Amino acid sequence: VVGKDILLELNPELYEFKDLGFGYCRLCVAAKRGGSNSYAHDMRVATKFVNITKDFFASRGVLVETVKLYGSIEIAPLLGLSDFIVDLVSTGETLKKNGLEEVETILESTARLVANKNLSKSKSERIKNIINVLDE
Repeated sequence: VVGKDILLELNPELYEFKDLGFGYCRLCVAAKRGGSNSYAHDMRVATKFVNITKDFFASRGVLVETVKLYGSIEIAPLLGLSDFIVDLVSTGETLKKNGLEEVETILESTARLVANKNLSKSKSERIKNIINVLDE
């Protein structure tokens, strides 16, 4: 079981069997409340989702410098480490407590049931049977 955000970031050789429908969150761009929400070339974006972040901004024609952080990402703009952050958000309360606001949602994520793409056919069938039981 893994979040869709991790699947997209790491792009592992996994087969996604099912969206389990729990663990909902959004991967969002956030900035200082009341600050500029305009994207510019060479801006710094703090995140642990470096690949998704670069792809997202590149799709908008903006090249960014990523600052890879783990944990407490929302303090990066306050410390002058970044102009924006890209982080997982559930309620938005942590952003608000740190003087940030959501600018844009990149993706929505939930827990996914996954398996190695090289899984044997018999094991794959067993997993599908378990999914059928869960769906009943």
